[in-house]
Amino acid sequence: EVQLVESGGGMVQPGGSLRLSCAASGFTFSTYDMSWVRQAPGKGTEWVSAINVAGKATYYTDAVKGRFTISRDNAKNTLYLQINSLKPEDTALYYCARDPTSPENWGQGTQVTVSS
Repeated sequence: EVQLVESGGGMVQPGGSLRLSCAASGFTFSTYDMSWVRQAPGKGTEWVSAINVAGKATYYTDAVKGRFTISRDNAKNTLYLQINSLKPEDTALYYCARDPTSPENWGQGTQVTVSS
């Protein structure tokens, strides 16, 4: 079955950086576009970023543009999200997704908390 395991989250001060990883298995990772989504407590799911199968086209929501960088290593079946200049409003549970419409395959998520 599809498995996505996120890691790399943590608690950081505003302006700090984190690098999130997503280990994928159970499907041919290199043939799927991938996304990152996030959910803050008490709020709905927000799409954050997407990347095409070859990693040559990337997309970001305006709230993170210029601060977040999505990338992938198809040989390692791994998706990444480099997060710089973190803001308190970035605090959320971050998920990687093969299909943003199918939360059952998003994995457990990794928590990012930005606080001073």
